[in-house]
Amino acid sequence: MEEPGPVKDLAGYLIRRHADQLHSIILSPEHRLHYPLYVDFAELLDDHPPLAYILYSQPVEHLRLFDEAAIWAQKVVYPDLKGLEGASLKEFVHVRINVSGSPLESPETFPSIGRIRVKHRGILLTLRGTVIRSGAIKMMEGERDFVCKKCKLRFKVYPEIETRNSLPQPTFCPSQGSKICEGTSFQFVDGTIVCHDYQEIKIQESTQVLGVGAIPRSIPIILKDDLVDILKAGDDVIVTGVLTAKWSSDLKDVRCDLDPVLIANYVRRTNKLKSDIDIPADVIMSFKQFWSDFKDTPLKGRNAILRGICPQVFGLFTVKLAVALTLIGGVQHIDASGTKVRGESHLLLVGDPGTGKSQFLKFAAKLSNRSVITTGLGSTSAGLTVTAVKDGGEWMLEAGALVLADGGLCCIDEFDSMREHDRATIHEAMEQQTISIAKAGLVTTVSTRTIVFGATNPKGHYDPSQSLSVNTALSGPLLSRFDIVLVLLDTKNPEWDAVVSSHILGQAEAKEGKHQEDLANIWPLSMLRSRYIHFVKGHFKPVLTKEAERVISSYYQLQRRSAIENAARTTVRMLESLIRLAQAHARLMFRNEVTQLDAITAILCIESSMTTSAIVDCVGNALHSNFMENPDEEYAKQEKLILEKLSSIDKFPDINCIAGP
Repeated sequence: MEEPGPVKDLAGYLIRRHADQLHSIILSPEHRLHYPLYVDFAELLDDHPPLAYILYSQPVEHLRLFDEAAIWAQKVVYPDLKGLEGASLKEFVHVRINVSGSPLESPETFPSIGRIRVKHRGILLTLRGTVIRSGAIKMMEGERDFVCKKCKLRFKVYPEIETRNSLPQPTFCPSQGSKICEGTSFQFVDGTIVCHDYQEIKIQESTQVLGVGAIPRSIPIILKDDLVDILKAGDDVIVTGVLTAKWSSDLKDVRCDLDPVLIANYVRRTNKLKSDIDIPADVIMSFKQFWSDFKDTPLKGRNAILRGICPQVFGLFTVKLAVALTLIGGVQHIDASGTKVRGESHLLLVGDPGTGKSQFLKFAAKLSNRSVITTGLGSTSAGLTVTAVKDGGEWMLEAGALVLADGGLCCIDEFDSMREHDRATIHEAMEQQTISIAKAGLVTTVSTRTIVFGATNPKGHYDPSQSLSVNTALSGPLLSRFDIVLVLLDTKNPEWDAVVSSHILGQAEAKEGKHQEDLANIWPLSMLRSRYIHFVKGHFKPVLTKEAERVISSYYQLQRRSAIENAARTTVRMLESLIRLAQAHARLMFRNEVTQLDAITAILCIESSMTTSAIVDCVGNALHSNFMENPDEEYAKQEKLILEKLSSIDKFPDINCIAGP
């Protein structure tokens, strides 16, 4: 060891603070694996400031010394554990530096990818982004031993990243004795090659942090040893490492440049953290208190939550309810044979220009923890699914919009302007929630557990007498995959126009918008997004009651009998949609069982998305659906109407047993 100082200091620190990690490494059975040893930079800074500074300012040399220190610390701890089963000294231990909560999270050492400059080279740097490409795992030569033929000194040679990991032949002897050795002839020592796992990924800066008109930049990241294969395309990550550069590939008549590349030391997935949000007990108590206050009028409580969805748009109660149910979703069901029935709902808004479709799309994207927004004309089948990209002579897959939104929401605006064969590619993604690829010799299946939220204009003037597929120019198989298809028609209604115009003008006046502001304060965006929707999705797994089952079953049979024009929508998928929507409504209402109320609300949602209704349409045009003063009384009328209609079916003769007294 050339510099025993830092090595001894760090080994002492590891033995004091991380003895439990050293014990678990020593007792691990597999001695040829590479083991991480996590060190908190903030703790190191408190304990030994000079060591922390030297690590920040000269990471290239000292991270290697720190790995040696971990092996040295193992040797000190090992005698105490020698007698235990499976105890052995591990050859490959890597110190991983976690900078969270330390001064290194300042903008100087945590820049956005687009702001990386030469000054960041050679220091410990942290970057945040989304993985857009994940390369194949390869093997690289990590080090070789050479012996000087003149003075017999044995030394290690490491690969150079700049020259694409090639191992240079030594040109001079590194001996540091009293007399300088001038040997230039060196002998390679057999059996001293150490190989490492090696993977290159590419991360792109998040679109949320970009300025207006800025294009997101990307940077390649090199992962080694225990870091390989822990990230997939679409993951949000924070990577700590050392910025260096490598020569771009030598092509004829192309200038050779140095491309920046980050050699990762520590990787943290942040979308995993998002999904594991710990909701404080007092917030959960406030949810329970909210629902106990509205125990007698539960629908009034539900409407208070719905007012928090896209508050800048007046009314449109049906659309807001549909957006909430779509985002919350049902429960995924896996039967005995292993067949999955998806829990995610899909929503399509069909409407005239100026009916607020894109506003809802944008707001839904904010509500979801993971979301991707794209437009139909700017999306190809490869851009939505997976692209095969040639990188350095080999093909690899780059994730498209649906894969990046896995576990979240994919919003597609101007759905009708997509080309027909591009639209066909999302059929499998919507129902089976996978994408099968056979491109450029790569045959694989990628999972896309995503909610698809589409918006489209009708083809020409909307004709209510024609079926939905004729009006939208979308195929039947695609329409049947959407749980709710809402039609927003801009019909001439003087009363509605007066109310909407006064709302829009009133937003400019403080006193007019006060009531709306009060409601917005109860259910602000952050409370809805990270707290309420997340809590009800994770906590409740609603089960159907007998009454709800009978209502859904009867309605489905009634639809099958009456839907001649709209056969594309009334398939078995519609029955699954009803169950999903009823489960989502039960979750929204903070319950673990699906009651008749949830089943009838699901029917009303489906009804408002039907052009020819099997039941007298009680909702009317979704665009003109406003929040009612007494939703519970209104619901009682609708329930009576629906149950009377359903009672005409033989299997449902007695409505009193369900409707109650």
